[in-house]
Amino acid sequence: MALLQTVGDQVEHYHDAHLHVDFQRKTASLDLERMKLTRKEYDLLALLVQNAGEIVPREALLMRVWGYGNQIRTRTLDVHIRRLRKKLGQYAEVYIETIFGMGYRFQPFRATFRQIQPSLAPSA
Repeated sequence: MALLQTVGDQVEHYHDAHLHVDFQRKTASLDLERMKLTRKEYDLLALLVQNAGEIVPREALLMRVWGYGNQIRTRTLDVHIRRLRKKLGQYAEVYIETIFGMGYRFQPFRATFRQIQPSLAPSA
């Protein structure tokens, strides 16, 4: 179960079965291993996680993470998303969804019924 922990108006942590983000310490861990993220990679991940389930437009990501106005045309965001996905490994496509022509969306990890239940097929 995904969980955002808050104190007052401040979000302090995000935690699910695989990913832990500590917004106070500015760190992230995947399967209990600390992720080695650049400052911009962390800022990008944190912004997406804090807006979990919502599409964050490219322009908003560029402005909030890099301070670029919407007149700037750059592939910086795409390069950082690619690097972040690489560091998320097998969970990359689970967590970061590309919304073509709009932006990106962070999806909290959800175990599916198939992952939880043992196979119902008879043994051979």
